[in-house]
Amino acid sequence: MNIVGKFEKVSYGQFAQGMAEHGFDEEAIRLAYDSLALPKRATKGSAGYDFRAPFSFRLEPGQTVKIPTGIRALMAEDWVLAVFPRSGLGFKYRLQLNNTVGIIDSDYSASDNEGHIFIKLTNDSNEGKILELAAGEAFAQGIFLPYGITEDDDASGVRNGGFGSTSRI
Repeated sequence: MNIVGKFEKVSYGQFAQGMAEHGFDEEAIRLAYDSLALPKRATKGSAGYDFRAPFSFRLEPGQTVKIPTGIRALMAEDWVLAVFPRSGLGFKYRLQLNNTVGIIDSDYSASDNEGHIFIKLTNDSNEGKILELAAGEAFAQGIFLPYGITEDDDASGVRNGGFGSTSRI
């Protein structure tokens, strides 16, 4: 196995910013931050690192939630973290990431937001199933993958931001 990265918590301030839009008070935000668990693999053969919900949520069919994970990923330059819904939740509820697959680039951790990973989910159930997850339950998984570049690649921009920031370089 290649050791290519590690997970860390973002600062409390970054996490609190992400949680504020959900209407949590200071005490609830502090409790959620103190309870954050770094993503881990469940078994020796697991490829995915499980991300856990920092708060309980309920999604009826068609509803969406944006989750501030409180987590950042540091990784080797030629690797990427791909984020997917947990397989069982996708199978049972058609739980989907709104961007289908989250791509966390190796330079994202150096952004102004400390590389805070947000995961936006939609319950796309066609069967009327309601998804309820408790704080601390695994809902997404991240897989580190290597990537290559073309021989004429000349990328020299520097990231400073999250969604859509590289198209502004």
